[in-house]
Amino acid sequence: MSDLPALLERYRRGAELLAMVLTGVFGEEEDFAIAPGKWSVRTIVAHVADAELVGATRFRQVIAEDNPAINAYDQDAWARNLEYARRKPKQSLETFRRIRAENYDLLKDQPPAVFERTCIHSVNGVMTLHEMLEGYAGHAESHARQLQEIREAYKQAKLRPSRDR
Repeated sequence: MSDLPALLERYRRGAELLAMVLTGVFGEEEDFAIAPGKWSVRTIVAHVADAELVGATRFRQVIAEDNPAINAYDQDAWARNLEYARRKPKQSLETFRRIRAENYDLLKDQPPAVFERTCIHSVNGVMTLHEMLEGYAGHAESHARQLQEIREAYKQAKLRPSRDR
């Protein structure tokens, strides 16, 4: 568990990373998708906020309960039925930042042994809190990379003559 302080810091910094990647996003860039059926900046940021909310419950279940059952959720159904396409990215980012900070405050003060507590995930099977924390740290990082790719594709699309769009 010697990597726990570094993992917690990586987790904490996910909010800063997303905020940095999203600096200057506005207008039609919020709704740009790299291909039909792919998620836009707006949708991804709403997803990250809701995923962190799910994480808040999961972290608390693993800390408080003995080997709780954790159910997967259908992220596409959430995006569609919770109207991610209508959410304001700045509000989604602030929600993510607030919940991530609260989760970090909870996790940073836990004794190392707590990170060995387990749950049974409906898809992934037995998972430790440490493994769950790794997943959530990576979640923000992978979506930050995805957002960078979308922003780059948007810039390239704007540089092309209008007949190519």
